[in-house]
Amino acid sequence: MATITLHDGTLAVRFTTLEKLGGLVRDLDVPVSSIAAARVEPDGLRAVRGLRAPGLGLPFVRKIGTWRSRAGSSLVSVRRGQPALVLDLTGAKYRQVVIGLDDAASYVDRLDV
Repeated sequence: MATITLHDGTLAVRFTTLEKLGGLVRDLDVPVSSIAAARVEPDGLRAVRGLRAPGLGLPFVRKIGTWRSRAGSSLVSVRRGQPALVLDLTGAKYRQVVIGLDDAASYVDRLDV
């Protein structure tokens, strides 16, 4: 499961080795200043829009990787039944980051966006 840490104005997303291999993703560092909005999605799978390219998608179970849509690309790591932290970004490689976390609400409070 991916982890998120906040340190010195940077939000760091760290993926496990299996997530990196399965989803073809890398760890990501995002300046807090580039986060336009943060919210909790009760079911992280529902927050993901677009087509997987590249990544791993097990229907109704797990999504890891990059999802692309007309609005832009999203970095995703979510699983069924788990809330997700959804970050809308500006001026970054991804338009959105969707990460499944059991304590997603606490990150929204800490980001105060």
